[in-house]
Amino acid sequence: MSQTTTGASSVDVHTLSGPQLAEVQQQLTQEIQHLTGSFQKLQQAQLKFNECKATVKVISSSDNENKELLVPLTSSLYVPGRVVDHDKVMVDVGTGYFVEKASKDAIEFFDKKTKTLQENLVDLEKIVAQKSSNLRVIEDALKQKIAAQQAEKKKPAASS
Repeated sequence: MSQTTTGASSVDVHTLSGPQLAEVQQQLTQEIQHLTGSFQKLQQAQLKFNECKATVKVISSSDNENKELLVPLTSSLYVPGRVVDHDKVMVDVGTGYFVEKASKDAIEFFDKKTKTLQENLVDLEKIVAQKSSNLRVIEDALKQKIAAQQAEKKKPAASS
Protein backbone atom coordinates (compact mmCIF):
# COMPACT_ATOMS: atom_id res chain seq x y z
CA MET A 1 0.00 0.00 0.00
CA SER A 2 2.55 2.55 -1.01
CA GLN A 3 0.19 4.50 -3.21
CA THR A 4 -2.71 6.82 -2.62
CA THR A 5 -5.38 7.49 -5.17
CA THR A 6 -6.65 10.98 -5.86
CA GLY A 7 -9.28 10.99 -8.57
CA ALA A 8 -7.99 8.98 -11.52
CA SER A 9 -4.27 9.34 -10.78
CA SER A 10 -2.10 7.69 -8.17
CA VAL A 11 1.13 8.86 -6.59
CA ASP A 12 3.79 6.84 -4.81
CA VAL A 13 3.72 8.47 -1.38
CA HIS A 14 7.36 7.56 -0.75
CA THR A 15 8.41 10.02 -3.48
CA LEU A 16 6.80 12.94 -1.62
CA SER A 17 8.77 15.10 0.79
CA GLY A 18 7.87 15.43 4.47
CA PRO A 19 6.14 18.81 4.03
CA GLN A 20 4.20 17.47 1.03
CA LEU A 21 3.06 14.45 3.05
CA ALA A 22 2.04 16.73 5.93
CA GLU A 23 0.02 18.87 3.52
CA VAL A 24 -1.72 15.82 2.02
CA GLN A 25 -2.37 14.53 5.55
CA GLN A 26 -3.97 17.84 6.54
CA GLN A 27 -6.07 17.92 3.36
CA LEU A 28 -7.30 14.35 3.86
CA THR A 29 -8.12 15.06 7.51
CA GLN A 30 -10.19 18.09 6.50
CA GLU A 31 -11.97 16.10 3.78
CA ILE A 32 -12.79 13.30 6.23
CA GLN A 33 -14.12 15.81 8.78
CA HIS A 34 -16.29 17.46 6.11
CA LEU A 35 -17.59 14.13 4.82
CA THR A 36 -18.29 12.92 8.36
CA GLY A 37 -20.29 16.10 9.00
CA SER A 38 -22.22 15.52 5.79
CA PHE A 39 -22.84 11.92 6.83
CA GLN A 40 -24.33 13.08 10.14
CA LYS A 41 -26.55 15.63 8.38
CA LEU A 42 -27.84 12.96 6.00
CA GLN A 43 -28.61 10.68 8.96
CA GLN A 44 -30.51 13.52 10.65
CA ALA A 45 -32.51 14.15 7.48
CA GLN A 46 -33.29 10.44 7.23
CA LEU A 47 -34.53 10.46 10.84
CA LYS A 48 -36.68 13.50 10.08
CA PHE A 49 -38.30 11.77 7.11
CA ASN A 50 -38.94 8.64 9.18
CA GLU A 51 -40.58 10.79 11.87
CA CYS A 52 -42.72 12.49 9.22
CA LYS A 53 -43.79 9.11 7.86
CA ALA A 54 -44.73 7.89 11.35
CA THR A 55 -46.70 11.08 12.00
CA VAL A 56 -48.61 10.74 8.73
CA LYS A 57 -49.50 7.16 9.67
CA VAL A 58 -50.85 8.32 13.03
CA ILE A 59 -52.78 11.29 11.62
CA SER A 60 -54.25 9.30 8.72
CA SER A 61 -56.08 6.96 11.07
CA SER A 62 -59.84 7.50 10.79
CA ASP A 63 -59.91 7.66 14.60
CA ASN A 64 -58.21 11.04 14.34
CA GLU A 65 -60.94 12.79 12.30
CA ASN A 66 -61.84 16.08 14.07
CA LYS A 67 -59.27 15.36 16.76
CA GLU A 68 -57.63 18.36 18.40
CA LEU A 69 -53.88 18.80 18.19
CA LEU A 70 -51.19 21.44 18.60
CA VAL A 71 -49.81 22.88 15.37
CA PRO A 72 -46.23 24.21 15.55
CA LEU A 73 -45.75 27.72 14.19
CA THR A 74 -42.10 27.83 15.29
CA SER A 75 -39.93 25.46 17.30
CA SER A 76 -41.38 26.89 20.52
CA LEU A 77 -44.77 28.31 19.51
CA TYR A 78 -47.88 26.18 18.99
CA VAL A 79 -51.54 26.91 18.29
CA PRO A 80 -54.50 24.60 18.77
CA GLY A 81 -55.82 22.95 15.62
CA ARG A 82 -58.17 20.23 14.47
CA VAL A 83 -57.75 17.40 11.96
CA VAL A 84 -60.29 18.24 9.26
CA ASP A 85 -59.45 15.60 6.65
CA HIS A 86 -57.40 12.72 8.02
CA ASP A 87 -56.42 11.52 4.55
CA LYS A 88 -54.82 14.75 3.30
CA VAL A 89 -51.57 16.29 4.49
CA MET A 90 -49.34 19.15 3.36
CA VAL A 91 -45.84 17.93 2.54
CA ASP A 92 -42.77 20.17 2.43
CA VAL A 93 -41.17 19.18 -0.88
CA GLY A 94 -38.24 21.57 -0.45
CA THR A 95 -37.25 25.20 -0.94
CA GLY A 96 -40.37 26.42 0.83
CA TYR A 97 -42.87 24.61 -1.39
CA PHE A 98 -45.69 22.56 0.10
CA VAL A 99 -47.88 20.11 -1.78
CA GLU A 100 -51.14 18.60 -0.61
CA LYS A 101 -50.92 14.83 -0.79
CA ALA A 102 -53.07 11.90 0.17
CA SER A 103 -51.66 10.17 3.25
CA LYS A 104 -50.68 7.11 1.21
CA ASP A 105 -48.81 9.30 -1.31
CA ALA A 106 -47.09 11.21 1.49
CA ILE A 107 -45.88 7.95 3.02
CA GLU A 108 -44.54 6.86 -0.40
CA PHE A 109 -42.84 10.25 -0.76
CA PHE A 110 -41.08 9.86 2.59
CA ASP A 111 -40.16 6.25 1.78
CA LYS A 112 -38.50 7.40 -1.48
CA LYS A 113 -36.64 10.18 0.32
CA THR A 114 -35.45 7.77 3.01
CA LYS A 115 -34.32 5.22 0.41
CA THR A 116 -32.41 7.87 -1.55
CA LEU A 117 -30.73 9.09 1.61
CA GLN A 118 -29.79 5.52 2.56
CA GLU A 119 -28.15 5.02 -0.84
CA ASN A 120 -26.25 8.29 -0.41
CA LEU A 121 -25.16 7.24 3.08
CA VAL A 122 -23.79 3.94 1.76
CA ASP A 123 -21.87 5.75 -0.99
CA LEU A 124 -20.55 8.33 1.45
CA GLU A 125 -19.50 5.63 3.89
CA LYS A 126 -17.41 4.00 1.14
CA ILE A 127 -15.77 7.32 0.31
CA VAL A 128 -14.96 8.01 3.97
CA ALA A 129 -13.49 4.52 4.32
CA GLN A 130 -11.28 5.05 1.25
CA LYS A 131 -10.14 8.48 2.45
CA SER A 132 -9.39 7.03 5.90
CA SER A 133 -7.34 4.28 4.30
CA ASN A 134 -5.44 6.86 2.25
CA LEU A 135 -4.85 8.89 5.41
CA ARG A 136 -3.36 5.87 7.19
CA VAL A 137 -1.00 5.28 4.25
CA ILE A 138 0.07 8.94 4.32
CA GLU A 139 0.56 8.87 8.10
CA ASP A 140 2.68 5.72 7.84
CA ALA A 141 4.81 7.25 5.09
CA LEU A 142 5.20 10.45 7.13
CA LYS A 143 6.33 8.47 10.18
CA GLN A 144 8.88 6.64 8.03
CA LYS A 145 10.20 9.95 6.65
CA ILE A 146 10.52 11.41 10.15
CA ALA A 147 12.27 8.27 11.42
CA ALA A 148 14.66 8.36 8.44
CA GLN A 149 15.42 12.06 9.06
CA GLN A 150 16.11 11.39 12.74
CA ALA A 151 18.39 8.49 11.81
CA GLU A 152 20.27 10.79 9.39
CA LYS A 153 20.76 13.38 12.14
CA LYS A 154 22.17 10.74 14.48
CA LYS A 155 24.67 9.40 11.89
CA PRO A 156 26.82 12.56 11.62
CA ALA A 157 26.73 12.99 15.42
CA ALA A 158 27.83 9.38 15.94
CA SER A 159 30.73 9.65 13.48
CA SER A 160 32.14 12.85 15.06
